[in-house]
Amino acid sequence: MWMKTVFWGLLLFMLVATTMAVEYGARSHNSGPWSWCDPATGYKVSALTGCRAMVKLQCVGSQVPEAVLRDCCQQLADISNEWCRCGDLSSMLRSVYQELGVREGKEVLPGCRKEVMKLAAASVPEDCKVPIPNPSGDGAGVCYWAAYPDA
Repeated sequence: MWMKTVFWGLLLFMLVATTMAVEYGARSHNSGPWSWCDPATGYKVSALTGCRAMVKLQCVGSQVPEAVLRDCCQQLADISNEWCRCGDLSSMLRSVYQELGVREGKEVLPGCRKEVMKLAAASVPEDCKVPIPNPSGDGAGVCYWAAYPDA
């Protein structure tokens, strides 16, 4: 009798797990919650204009005015899916590079190297105390792509 119960319990578990996996897979062409941040799925990437200004100021060693910091932090916090925040910062950084015509290994702005700007942008969640998913589990932190070469 108990073998029959175990068998039916396992069968029910497998059916539920399979249904959930199929449903999750139907929502996403990529695995993980970050796939919900893909513009191809209709996600609108935030321009983060306040963060652009903040990162440029930080990169050249200037003091960031409180209003600029507040605007950036509010814009980042307004991204409701915390899995999308680092992706939007990365997109913002690429657009700054494009806007300024940055080439590999060059200065982004006078006195501001590309890798310094990258670290400034990746650190925005920590500066703002806005949660992002990260391995340490403490909520805030530095975006994962900071460690990637050519990010």
